[in-house]
Amino acid sequence: MKAILVAVLFLALLLRPGQAEADVYQGKTVTIITGTSAGSTYDTYARLVAQHLGKHLPGSPSFVVQNMPGGGSMIAANFAYGVSKPDGLTIASINPALYFNQLAGRKEVQFDWSKFNWLGSPDRSDHVLYMRTDTPYKTIHDVRTAANPPKCTATATGTTGHYLPKLLEETIGTKFHIILGYPGGPEMDLAVERNEAQCRAFTTTAWFGGELYRNWRKDGFARLLIQTGRKRDERLPDLPSLYELMDQYRTGENDRRLADVVLASNIFGRPYVAPPGISPDQARMLREAFAKTMADREFLAEAKRRNLEIKPAAGEELEKLATAIVVQPPEVVARMKKLLGK
Repeated sequence: MKAILVAVLFLALLLRPGQAEADVYQGKTVTIITGTSAGSTYDTYARLVAQHLGKHLPGSPSFVVQNMPGGGSMIAANFAYGVSKPDGLTIASINPALYFNQLAGRKEVQFDWSKFNWLGSPDRSDHVLYMRTDTPYKTIHDVRTAANPPKCTATATGTTGHYLPKLLEETIGTKFHIILGYPGGPEMDLAVERNEAQCRAFTTTAWFGGELYRNWRKDGFARLLIQTGRKRDERLPDLPSLYELMDQYRTGENDRRLADVVLASNIFGRPYVAPPGISPDQARMLREAFAKTMADREFLAEAKRRNLEIKPAAGEELEKLATAIVVQPPEVVARMKKLLGK
């Protein structure tokens, strides 16, 4: 009898950790805060992740998506970092370039980029800049030599719509007039359709994945002027890259170094983070569940059906990059401040 009791107790001890993990999420709802408006590419990814992430967590919690646009997802990042409870029930999908603002010392930054719990990213993508075809700007050279710069849309400083045109100004001598304050991608595209603006910078993934852009390509409404990858995307064999143009225009070493720091945001992709302060076990569970979701057959099939590219980055990789990227020499910090207009 004593032997049976000992065996039962031993079995209970073995099972307890798994049960404790399940208890954290059993019957709970996890909120994914996304820093963009409904209908944006970030929002679409977040809703897809929300459909599948729960089944890979102990206790199989449900997931909901909450849109919190503003400041280029600065509001969402600040909320996730310092307002949400560190209970493992809130994660966030944020802009990958928010570290620009931290490097520049902007007062609205209420987070430390390196101290988020990095879960991973479903996609990594280079960037492109599109232009209405009925403008005189047929190539990036036309933008360099134009008497009147084209108007580009952006949500806020430190977002792709802002920093890519600014980076082009710094590295290859273009000029853009950037209009800030749009809530998200759909509103920016609508502004271009209304001819309030003529251009926008965003990800290659969005250009090939969005139905709107497929229609634009079919109708000849917009063309791409530049891509940011070190190598040309195989789908864009005739589109020059920023690195090629920096060679062509003999861009200096300091400007190239700035480009490297800025374009590291491509590696972050569309990152998912949890606030600091959650337990190491919760951080591990969320990171492992995210990785399993990225390999989930149903998730991948649904992503393919929606024309969403899945090129995941692991949380461990993003954590290392986040720690390194926020430590830059003074000259890079000074250039970043200039890039952001500070």
